Amino acid sequence: MSKKITIAIDGYSSTGKSTVAKQLAAELGYVYVDTGAMYRAVTLYLMRKLLVSDTHFDKEAILRHLPFINISFVFNKEVGYGEVHLNKENVEKEIRLMEVSQQVSKVAAVPEVRKMLVEIQQEIGKNKAVVMDGRDIGTVVFPDADLKLFMTASTEKRAERRYNELRDRGEDVKFEDVLANVKERDYLDTTRDDSPLIKAEDAIEIDNSNLNLEEQFEKVVKLARNKIEE
Repeated sequence: MSKKITIAIDGYSSTGKSTVAKQLAAELGYVYVDTGAMYRAVTLYLMRKLLVSDTHFDKEAILRHLPFINISFVFNKEVGYGEVHLNKENVEKEIRLMEVSQQVSKVAAVPEVRKMLVEIQQEIGKNKAVVMDGRDIGTVVFPDADLKLFMTASTEKRAERRYNELRDRGEDVKFEDVLANVKERDYLDTTRDDSPLIKAEDAIEIDNSNLNLEEQFEKVVKLARNKIEE
């Protein structure tokens, strides 16, 4: 029986963290947790309550609402992974919309939001056999993770991927707006006071600017299997 490990995948927005994490979890038979989706779900809740927008950010009200936010992952056999549910409502598609992307980094910078979600993430991963992706998994959530990966790619390449993804979903977006959003999220993620996006010292960096999904997956699976067999 092979040993179970904890795999932390961090990196910039639109580097394909979630895609490779889902693939890896399925390959290993591990639990997959998309922590970015958790922050998006919180953001969606707050947007619905009119507490967060381009022109409004009511932190005091946000803190009052946190106890009423319940986030869970419900496995969907058709897609092969757990989809995000907000207070028992499947919000997997809605949290991926551009308007949520434009607000999520601000919400993720609130220390009380991070504390609440990190506790949930640590509880999910306490038994190992988990692949978790986000911005601070290898530095804050699981600093002792057995395998840490840090995903990166050029800003333009990431914006191009995000633009194509949104267009494929039927959203009417401009490339310039998507590029600006990617740059803004990079700035907010790397400069926030609480758990900024940084590469863990012992993380393996993977620049996938010029890798296709198959090449990236082969590289990551090899790293995981080598770590499991150590």
